[in-house]
Amino acid sequence: MDNKIVKAHIALFAAASMWGLMSPVGKMAMNAGITSLSLTSMRMMGAALCFWIASLFVPKEKISKRDFLLLFFAGLLGIVFNQGLFIFGLSLTSPIDATIITTSLPIITLILGVLFFKERVIPMKIVGVIIGAVGALILILSNYNNAGISGNIWGDVLCLFAQISFACYLTIFKGLISRYHVFTLMKWMFTYASICFIPFSFYDLSDMISLSFPVGVWLEVGYVVLFGTFFAYVLILVGQKTLHPTVVSMYNYIQPLVGTVASVFIGIGTFGWIKGVASALIFVGVYIVTQTKSRVSTKSNV
Repeated sequence: MDNKIVKAHIALFAAASMWGLMSPVGKMAMNAGITSLSLTSMRMMGAALCFWIASLFVPKEKISKRDFLLLFFAGLLGIVFNQGLFIFGLSLTSPIDATIITTSLPIITLILGVLFFKERVIPMKIVGVIIGAVGALILILSNYNNAGISGNIWGDVLCLFAQISFACYLTIFKGLISRYHVFTLMKWMFTYASICFIPFSFYDLSDMISLSFPVGVWLEVGYVVLFGTFFAYVLILVGQKTLHPTVVSMYNYIQPLVGTVASVFIGIGTFGWIKGVASALIFVGVYIVTQTKSRVSTKSNV
């Protein structure tokens, strides 16, 4: 396998691992009093600041007026709608519903590729996506055995639209992403995202300023900003520049696996044969998709 492709897969695995750990860490911060809107806003603004600082250490790139507009829409789909809709949806529905819906990302990405970019339907890739989805669902359901947890249809719909938004971002903007450095892309996308999101979170942020939190809570927020956002998005773009959108989306299945391992490691979860089978299915599904070459038309992404 080409060294560049290997690095792309390692980057995606690392990003998925950081996102998998972000859920429990972010939840602890919210349990301590940080509202979901405030955390999302700090995540966007903090990442924007990090990317602007990082961009000072790479060659400056000139961006065309057309691409500035594309970066705005990429920020909307990949950050604002994805993170915003998911947060709003999660506040209405149950964590298990929200987590299960995230497993739809590879399926949606595959469908978008067929509909809009004329990908040929490859049976083995579909098999891989389904196997990975089954493994992820088994793993998620094995972690939630509280029958009293109930969902909400509107919350579920918002979480689903969050996945559709990110799938559109992965599929539509691959061409744009290949033209610029990672830091150039991300500093503008997160800047646009912050500007768009602040009106929704302004009052929450204002109220939070008057409160005091322990250092540990700010360390949790720092993890969400630095690792769950800054480093994770850098790594995602490294993979996105090289690999097919469906392959990139398949690493979404790694997140519940990482969350399970973390819960076992800190002593709040167990690992039995059911979770072992589920984990194996996830890896088999990802392997099948990554080894299946896509056949697409000559039409390029934006």
